[in-house]
Amino acid sequence: MRETNNIEFKREYTDDIKKAVMAFANSGGGVIYVGRDNEGNVYPTPDMDGTLTRITNSIRDGLLPDVTMFVRYEMSESGIAVTVSEGTHKPYFLPEKGLKPSGVYVRQGASSVPASFEQIRAMIKLTDGDRFETARSLTQGLTFREAADEFERCGVAFGESRMRTLGIIGADGLYTNLGLLLSDQCAHTIKFAVFNGTKKGEFKTRKEIEGSVLRQMRSAFDFLSLSNNLFANLSGLDRVEQYDYPEIAVREAMLNAIIHRDYSFSGSIIVNVYDDRMEFVSLGGLMPGLRTEDLFVGVSQPRNEKLANVFYRLKHIEAYGTGLRLIMQYYEDFEVKPEITATHGAFALTLPNMNHARPLRSAHKPNKQHSAILDYLRSNGAVTNENVQDILGIKQTRAYAIIREMVGAGLLVKRGSGKEDNEYIPAE
Repeated sequence: MRETNNIEFKREYTDDIKKAVMAFANSGGGVIYVGRDNEGNVYPTPDMDGTLTRITNSIRDGLLPDVTMFVRYEMSESGIAVTVSEGTHKPYFLPEKGLKPSGVYVRQGASSVPASFEQIRAMIKLTDGDRFETARSLTQGLTFREAADEFERCGVAFGESRMRTLGIIGADGLYTNLGLLLSDQCAHTIKFAVFNGTKKGEFKTRKEIEGSVLRQMRSAFDFLSLSNNLFANLSGLDRVEQYDYPEIAVREAMLNAIIHRDYSFSGSIIVNVYDDRMEFVSLGGLMPGLRTEDLFVGVSQPRNEKLANVFYRLKHIEAYGTGLRLIMQYYEDFEVKPEITATHGAFALTLPNMNHARPLRSAHKPNKQHSAILDYLRSNGAVTNENVQDILGIKQTRAYAIIREMVGAGLLVKRGSGKEDNEYIPAE
């Protein structure tokens, strides 16, 4: 007998035996003979029962995932034979080293050698499938300070039980790539560029945000708020103020880029801000079978379902497929509309600057919401934000936005000039 691709000799027990077991389980299986020298000659094992106990304990406690179901032992006068079958949940690894070459061994010829990163990724893909967020994370030493802060801020419990329910921790007790995205060690980032003018050229400012995608979400919105300028126009005696971009539209566009991007690519989400538009570019085109026009009628197929569920649990999104329709509602009275561009590998959403875009002449063609408010005015003479909420069944922020639209379109004027005055009457 001699050492081969599936046979290894150990003269006596050493802790390194678990590396050989791991290598066989990650490869095609094999047998380890304890009590034989390098030439295969029998070497006496004085305490065979004690040696077997040390071997079983080392394999049970020193490898992840649990490989014991693929290992069997046989004692004889010539020593102990440890037979290892190829495992079904590869890669098996040393927990103190993690899923990296120093912690994962495979069989190469008559030796157990560290696996390459490419081999490790291939084994994970073979075992866990193609879905990025459910696969085991290559990095297992994760911390969740930023995620815990966000869960607490949103009034949602965050502990091991919740992490298992959400899929942050897999059935094998290891962190998934969803866990990596939510962790402080997340390697994906968002890059921002603010330009002078309407073309790429002179930078006003640049910024890159890293950390948990939950932290990136808040930091991104805070940064974009600095570029969302407030302009005022006069309508009669009233001052009508309007931001460059509806805050909710910016929020929904940023959430869409974070939740739906393809994280199997290492590139960053790109946000470009020009004088006349804001562009959100993320990796990963439309999911198979979807077209851009499908998105505007509420069709949604999340690429990262578990990540979307986390944002849903935190109430950052209300329902799948509503974000783009909500964005379009804010631009319904403008000639220039948000645009979607999708290629095989990328997705881009462009929001026009509302202070650059030209409003439609809605004073002559009021939409359904405006018409409902005007009908109310014919009977009541004046309308408030609370009235608009009741008439249209909407929330305060949206009601205020519609009132601003109608003032800007010349349909309403504010009654009184004081800050406390909140009634609006038909424009003459």
